[in-house]
Formats: sequence, structure tokens, C-alpha cells
Amino acid sequence: MKASVLLIVTAAAAFAAAPTYKVITKIKIGGGNRWDYSYVDSNNHRLYVSHGGQTEVIDTNTDKLVGTIMGTTGVHGIAIADDLGLGFTSDGGDNDVTVFDLKTLAVKTKIKTGQNPDAIIYEPGSHRVFTFNGRSSDSTAIDAKTLAVVAASIPVGGKPEFAQIDGKGHIYVNIEDKNEIIEVDAKNALVAKRYSIAPCDGPSGLAMDPKKTILYSVCGNKMMIVSNPATGKVLATPEIGAGPDGVAFDDGYAFSANGRDGNITMVGETSPGKYEPVATIQTQLFARTIAADQKAHKLYLPAAESGPPAVGKDGKQGKNPSQVPDSFEIIVVGR
Repeated sequence: MKASVLLIVTAAAAFAAAPTYKVITKIKIGGGNRWDYSYVDSNNHRLYVSHGGQTEVIDTNTDKLVGTIMGTTGVHGIAIADDLGLGFTSDGGDNDVTVFDLKTLAVKTKIKTGQNPDAIIYEPGSHRVFTFNGRSSDSTAIDAKTLAVVAASIPVGGKPEFAQIDGKGHIYVNIEDKNEIIEVDAKNALVAKRYSIAPCDGPSGLAMDPKKTILYSVCGNKMMIVSNPATGKVLATPEIGAGPDGVAFDDGYAFSANGRDGNITMVGETSPGKYEPVATIQTQLFARTIAADQKAHKLYLPAAESGPPAVGKDGKQGKNPSQVPDSFEIIVVGR
């Protein structure tokens, strides 16, 4: 009897009510309204945000801007090799990777990649950095210790988007134009397998539950795909908002940043094997990418303030809101 009661209590705790998240502050940055991914380095309390031709560095203890890495032209993503004291950005405008010192933020060197490097990730087991290059449909592997290119062009069979690691030498990547996920073998620098995530259309952001090794892909057709990379099976297809480009995972939940709706869809496992939306968190228009601080349970979303629809050359006002110039900021969502 006691064992049965314990089992019931444990199961109930596993599927308890979701925590409540809300916007708690905004970090004003200013400057041009162009951005892409952001990355949280929880160990060092740093948030890195791509911002056009530069990368902003924010102290997550104070939510203050503490530095800017210049010359990261057309930057998309940021990868951190904490064990080596190095950071890496994927610079889509110059087709290279900028390598910088984590303490001083000084640029050490630049390394050429394939065309339009987008997602970038550090795989600590192999001590390699991988870029996933959108226009050349390939990946470039770099030895993070020597900064030498290990493999200049690993074919990925389509347009790669965001990537995640599992801590076991595998990298998982959304392939946007094929509606697939690929598994990259980091040690051997090759694509080991791939699987379909239909009915997803246009997967972009990707997050992982590191304990269960479950992947969450956000898709252009207002759908999140929950999949098991070990089996290559789609587990669930919960509905999300419009215009997502990023998804983050925190404390058992996936968070889709819906830029066109100006909100976040929070998805959780509500009963064994059942994944569905559990909350909608209001943010603001254009907040389409997201990063999670899994220690502080905070979410960070780059965005710009919205203004009235722009007037075209014909003198007519458009339908979509404009972005207010010089209004770039980071929305901070927490409990």
C-alpha cells in the first residue's frame, strides 16, 4: 500500500501545475533593428546576442550591457567553449567564424567556413565547433583547441537551421527545406542518420530536454514537433503561435517564441507521452528568437518596439506594423 501511494504521489508531482512566467524587465540596447540568435552562458552569467554586425554581451546578474564584440558581420549564432575560455560567432556576411576571448572579449582570429554560416555549436567531447552553412548546405568543423579546420564541407542534404548537442558526441540539426532532423557524428565529422519530422513545414528553432533526450522543433505552420532522435519518431505535434524562429527548454518545458503573435507558447508533458500547450506568455511583436538560463529560470528574447504600419511609395499605409528605429532591446521573461 505504501509503495502504491508513493508511486501515485511521485506521478502527480511529475505532472504538477506549470510555473507561471511573465515579462519581468527589458534591457535597452538601441542601434539597428537586426538580430538573430542569442546564447546564455549560465556558468559565467553572460548573455550573447547577435546584433547585425556586432555581438552584444550582457551580464545576466545585473541585466546590463557589459561589452560589444565588433566586426561580426551578419552574425547569426554564438557558441561558447567554457573549458577553453573561447567564444565563437557565425558571421553570415563574411562566411567566417570570429573567435574571441571570454574574459576580455578581444577577437583572436577569424576562420573561413562555408557560405552563410547560420547555426553554430560547440561539442565538448570532440572539442570541435561546427557551423551549419545555409547557402552551401553543408557544415564546417573546426578544432577548438588548434583553431584549424577539420572538415571544410560536410554535406547535410539541405538548408540547416538550429542545432543541439546530446553530450554523447551527437549533434542534431533541423533541415528547414526538407522537414527533417539530421544527426551529426562529431568525432567522425559526418551525417550519421536523418529522419522526417512531417507534418512540420519549415523547422527553424530547435531545443532539447537533456535528461530525456527529446527534441523540440518549431515550424512555420504553427506547429511544434516533439521527437525522439534515438528512434526517429515524432511523439507529438502541439499547436503554437505564428512566426516562430526560436525555441528554448527550461525546467521541463519548451518555449516557442512566436514573433508575429507577440507571445510565447509554453509546451509541457501533461501526462505520460502527451505534450501540449500549458500556457501563453505575452511578450511583444518581433520577439521571434529565444534563449534560456536554465539555472536562473529566465528567458531572453531580442526584439524591437513596434510602430504604425509603414507608408509605401504609393502613399498607402501597409498592413503590418513597422519597427521603431533605434529600439533594439532584450525582453526578459521569468517566474
